[in-house]
Amino acid sequence: LQFARHIKKSEGQKTPKVELQISIYGVKILDPKTKEVQHNCQLHRISFCADDKTDKRIFTFICKDSESNKHLCYVFDSEKCAEEITLTIGQAFDLAYRKFLESGGKDVETRKQIAGLQKRIQELETENAELKNKVQDLENQLRRTQVHASPVSKQT
Repeated sequence: LQFARHIKKSEGQKTPKVELQISIYGVKILDPKTKEVQHNCQLHRISFCADDKTDKRIFTFICKDSESNKHLCYVFDSEKCAEEITLTIGQAFDLAYRKFLESGGKDVETRKQIAGLQKRIQELETENAELKNKVQDLENQLRRTQVHASPVSKQT
């Protein structure tokens, strides 16, 4: 990351900025302007989180992707002290565990159901957009066919 940062800086490129939302449900990585969620890492899927002791701005966490079942490593170069961010993620784990104990484990099942429903909503929205495009294409084809098929009347 440090090497890539220097290369990009020398080429005049800027590192893309993101915004993190840390809660007892997970870490959301958002576009800072549109607030669109780029990644949603559920807390129970995060297996490791640490800050770099040699560079106080860098921190990372490892999260198991729910779709591919692969472990993904997210590395960040923060403007703030990375240690504070990793401590915040640690506090989220503590709070989530307390909530889990208070709910008798019911909260985890509810969150899994919500996550599954959110994923299904996203799939349906994608399918809906694709179907709208198909309908639009078919309507355009129909208009073109009607234009070509319309009889030409001759006046005598």
